[in-house]
Amino acid sequence: MKIGVNILNFGPGADPGMLRSWAQTVEGLGYDLLMVSDHVAITPDVAERYPAPFYEPFTTLSWLAGVTSRVGLGTTVLIAPYRHPLLTARMAANLDALSGGRLVLGVGVGWARQEFAALGLPFERRGRLTDEHLQALREAWADTAAYGDRRIPVWIGGHSDAGLRRAVRFGDAWHPLRRTLPQLREGAARLKEYADEQRLPVPALAPRIALRLTAAPVGGPDRLAGEGTIDQIMDDLDRLRLMGAEAVVLDPYGGDPHETTHPQAAWQALATVAAHLSPHRTRTEPS
Repeated sequence: MKIGVNILNFGPGADPGMLRSWAQTVEGLGYDLLMVSDHVAITPDVAERYPAPFYEPFTTLSWLAGVTSRVGLGTTVLIAPYRHPLLTARMAANLDALSGGRLVLGVGVGWARQEFAALGLPFERRGRLTDEHLQALREAWADTAAYGDRRIPVWIGGHSDAGLRRAVRFGDAWHPLRRTLPQLREGAARLKEYADEQRLPVPALAPRIALRLTAAPVGGPDRLAGEGTIDQIMDDLDRLRLMGAEAVVLDPYGGDPHETTHPQAAWQALATVAAHLSPHRTRTEPS
């Protein structure tokens, strides 16, 4: 099971030096994948959660590919309707080729109504637009002469019925974000049901979970996977492995944009988890 990290490409602390430090810390600790989020127009509904500056994911990952050598690169998640599918297909294929085949494309429908309006897109049609986008990506990438012959993995976000069905139709993996373990189990069972209905393979499980390391155990039914003591977090990872997870992405963002100015606590939490993972990983302590 691969372990990745969602790095913070937004907020008052985001700048080229900080992004480089995030990427090199993640790679140095031996993680398999670094991923970034996506917004284009930082409208008030976006800024409330993820304030500017917000570094565009394809641009950011292309630059980070040049300051890393091994770690995978991904989006968690690219909001499909925001770009023409042929532009997405071209940028993804080029980034994958330039990075030596390191790209994972996580895709979602989006949630920011004001951002959709700013981009002139119908918010109510975002699900259908995403389906059309994914179909167009598949058709574009079938032209191997134009886009190359490597099949870029596509992870589909969302935990609604529509999101699960979309993952079955178009995804190599289902990529739910910040859920409890019971929710992940229930979603995985529904995913299998929908795959069986459509007589299609069951996509892999590749969740993005919280990373909130605490001194005392966290209890209760609302505890997100990845919250609690190091023993709880490692137990969550073990349970996800037993559920058949292909990859797990750790998300250290606690919701306060000022965290982006002092990432050392997040880096230390990542170092603690890395120290409890496979001893074969190459690690360096974060600076």
